[in-house]
Amino acid sequence: MTRRHLLALLAAAPFAAPGPGRAQAEPTKAQPELPKEKLTIVTRDGTHHDFSVELAETQDQQMTGLMFREHIPADGGMLFDWGTERRSEMWMKNTVSSLDMLFIGPHGTIRHIAERTVPYSLAVIDGGVARAALELAAGTAERLDIRVGDKVLAKQFGNAG
Repeated sequence: MTRRHLLALLAAAPFAAPGPGRAQAEPTKAQPELPKEKLTIVTRDGTHHDFSVELAETQDQQMTGLMFREHIPADGGMLFDWGTERRSEMWMKNTVSSLDMLFIGPHGTIRHIAERTVPYSLAVIDGGVARAALELAAGTAERLDIRVGDKVLAKQFGNAG
């Protein structure tokens, strides 16, 4: 689940705890920078675009994601890998910077792109069924001509060389 989906569930069920003896608090500040990994997006014309993205691996990291971050580097972002395909819904609660969200299938194919998301919005961004989401600085998809059907090369998808 993404941080945004988890927050929606927590808001709907405020007394549900995420684990034994541990209360889940809504994030109030940006999380420290997470470990990074290189990934490449290959557009349909064969152009390679390299990124160094943070990996949101735990439920807490995914729930906080890029909230409260005032700047997203042009070659940076955050990858949310759920390990398996599932319904992917996000929102922009507490997210200061507009983002492009790329929803990715199990083999790295981009299935849906939500461009220039609205900061602080509670509107659900429906990514359909996806294995992962990649959040990039707003305007990146347009600037680099990234489209549905392009490939994300990363170890998570077993296609990084």
